[in-house]
Amino acid sequence: MRAAVHWVESLEKMSSFAANDEPAQRIRIVAVDGDDCFRDMLSNELSERAFSVTTFADSASVLASTDALSAADLIVLDWGLAGKTGLDLLRQLKRLGINIPTVVLAGRSLASYESLALEHGALDFIDKSRGMSILAYRLRIVARAKVPGEWRDKILRLGRLTLKTPISRAFWNDSDVELTVGEFKIVNLLAGNVGRHVTYREIYDALHHQGFVAADSINGYRTNVRSAIKRIRRKFEALDPTFDRIQNYTAFGYIWARD
Repeated sequence: MRAAVHWVESLEKMSSFAANDEPAQRIRIVAVDGDDCFRDMLSNELSERAFSVTTFADSASVLASTDALSAADLIVLDWGLAGKTGLDLLRQLKRLGINIPTVVLAGRSLASYESLALEHGALDFIDKSRGMSILAYRLRIVARAKVPGEWRDKILRLGRLTLKTPISRAFWNDSDVELTVGEFKIVNLLAGNVGRHVTYREIYDALHHQGFVAADSINGYRTNVRSAIKRIRRKFEALDPTFDRIQNYTAFGYIWARD
């Protein structure tokens, strides 16, 4: 009965947290994509998720719309624009001194494309196949990092691992590990405490909030943590079969081992 009370209280706390975490006003997006169907879907889906979206079909039209650009919080542009590519547009925006946070979308996600986009000032690079829910989540994360200099100071490099905290992205040997936001929180916690044993409880609290109770016992969270660690290891191992940074600490938790 006590566990049930904890669970109800925790749900109420989570609902309150989620409500407070919503942006106070709509995030204003300028989206540039040459695919009419995708552009309409992008506008409709993001509008339903509390974004204000202004769309353009090509580079020339968006560059001519100074009013839309001056009001934008974020620019979302397609890598595969006809004529002037997304990368060309990104470069031109920077040359014109337009430093609005920019996210590049691609129908074909290649590491070389992503590297070029990030090198030329994009804050994130997202595969269109990830879906609108993931896109909307990442756009909100990027919107919180208005000034590029602010988030560059929050990049953690640890051997072959790079963590870009404001956009919740982890890279191993410069390849995106494609972690979920929750999985990123775990890796960020472990790597941020390299060489120190991190308890099951600490890891679980990073996923939810301190004191959250799940399952049917006070230790029920351990199963959830083990499952999450297993998924994370698989993603790193898919990039590097020798990956062994996350090590068990029997009956206690896990440790991000030093190189």
